[in-house]
Amino acid sequence: MWTRMLVPPAIIAFGIAAAGATGCSAGSQGPVPAADAFVAAFADHDVDRAARLTTVPEKAAAAMDSAWTKLQAESMTAETGAARVSDDTATVEYTYEWKLPKNRTWRYTGQLQMGRSDGRWVVRWASSDIHPRLGDTQTMVLRANPAPRARVNESSGSDVMVPGKVTRVAFRPATATDANSVSNALAAALFRFDERLTPENILRAARTADGTYTVALLNEVEYGEVGAQLLGLPGVTLTQEWDLVPTERGFAPDLLAQVRKTVIEEVDGKAGWSVVTMNSNGVDTDVLKEVPSQPAPSFALSIDRFVQAAAQRAVDVPTEQTMMVVLKPSTGAVLAVAQNEAADRDGPVATIGQYPPGSVFKTVTAAAAMSSGLATPDTILPCPSRITIGERTIPNYNLFGVGSVPMATAYERSCNTSFAELASELPGSALHDTAAKLGVGPGYSVVGLPTASGSVPPADDLVQRAEDGIGQGKVVVSPFGMAVMAATIARGTAPVPYLIAGRPTVVDGDRAALSAEVIDGLRLMMRKVVTGGTAERIVDQGEVYGKTGEAEVEGGSHSWFVGYRGDIAFATLLVRGGSSDNAVGVTRDMFAMLPSDY
Repeated sequence: MWTRMLVPPAIIAFGIAAAGATGCSAGSQGPVPAADAFVAAFADHDVDRAARLTTVPEKAAAAMDSAWTKLQAESMTAETGAARVSDDTATVEYTYEWKLPKNRTWRYTGQLQMGRSDGRWVVRWASSDIHPRLGDTQTMVLRANPAPRARVNESSGSDVMVPGKVTRVAFRPATATDANSVSNALAAALFRFDERLTPENILRAARTADGTYTVALLNEVEYGEVGAQLLGLPGVTLTQEWDLVPTERGFAPDLLAQVRKTVIEEVDGKAGWSVVTMNSNGVDTDVLKEVPSQPAPSFALSIDRFVQAAAQRAVDVPTEQTMMVVLKPSTGAVLAVAQNEAADRDGPVATIGQYPPGSVFKTVTAAAAMSSGLATPDTILPCPSRITIGERTIPNYNLFGVGSVPMATAYERSCNTSFAELASELPGSALHDTAAKLGVGPGYSVVGLPTASGSVPPADDLVQRAEDGIGQGKVVVSPFGMAVMAATIARGTAPVPYLIAGRPTVVDGDRAALSAEVIDGLRLMMRKVVTGGTAERIVDQGEVYGKTGEAEVEGGSHSWFVGYRGDIAFATLLVRGGSSDNAVGVTRDMFAMLPSDY
């Protein structure tokens, strides 16, 4: 029967020194120096040297090398601890700390079983010398546990983009024996997903592309439907990629493309990892270490699914470039950004396009006149069929005239002559300053959404100021900027638009508040436009407030309608869409398609 006793390292070291003094060989120095030598060699990744300090060098070397390889270890530190010695056997505690890829650290302790033979201490080899729970027929393997990728939701929580695989369908006509027949085959397969993919369009775009042309990106369901038709087409390559995939192809495609660019680098959470034991058959048998993954939180968009869908269906009807931006005045949430196919060809024009606003800008002129004390909604203004200011003659639409009427009536009837004269009497900076108070002019860094609200330069020149006052001249705005203006009137102060929850918008420029009296005056006049003026077509859609506009441009005129209903502010534009009634009609269609509780 043998006795186990704990020998602190200091005592062992003293014993080793005493043995040396009496002339004993190095091989009899004790178990701790032998254990130290073993763990030092193991930590240096010198498995052959470490193995020579064990009872079965060949088996030990293979096991230690497997640990280094399958853990993908970058480095390791090792140290010994307390020892227990009983005659020719001993145990020595060890602590290993592995440095694994991607800054992962794994630290644990175990015991080396030591034995003395012919006066020499060696490690009595077992796989537990690598890890205390490692069996002799097992290996340790590092596993990466990817975190679930983030999703993108609209305001009610439903997914609009999800992680998934897409198949890139690419075409290189130069490598096809018959490019015409290939484009016909591509169109036959893909037209159901995108009506722009006609044989002619595909071939034209592919031939003008620099290199290989991406015809379409198909989600997994779409590829499942048509993949067999695409395989083997000459000059066509199919490549699977990970991406954020829209859940509905037609839902805000341009907007979601902008959102994807913004969030794609942030959708990966922090991957977890584990070290498992695997038996000789390749089956995992135990988990030695596990660090859970940390999923990235989903991105919440301010977009309202119902508003976006209704706006998109409404703008898709006209053939002209048509767009609409809808905001929630109380919060600044972007509820919808909708463009039709014709508008999409020029990029995100609903939020960055710069267009003369025409008569919708009379809202700014009226606010400036009320702020300066020049007029109130009840002030009588002349509205002749034409007026001359400086060397510029400004007419009303179709040369109508209504004599002298209150400013509210001139606004309701959209009298160019009245508001041109008002603008001419304002200070040079009045329109610029008032537009900024209504949110037009400052810069908005909306995360995920490129924006340009508009430009209203100060105008010391009398004629320019008169032209600017009716939205011609040098004033340009975007539908986004006009939606901010409408939201400001609905709210009473300028909101801060945002698209992605938790991502604050930076506003560059002062937006001082208008007085309550000015806001009330604007609301009164905008309501009259709907109840008895140029926007009567939408009177059946609830308590709508608005202003129409028709901006003259080369080749026609832009059709505008800007306003709000409850907590929904909008701006609608048809580029060269003619009468402002067309913009009113598109807006009416949007409201008519909303659920009854909106």
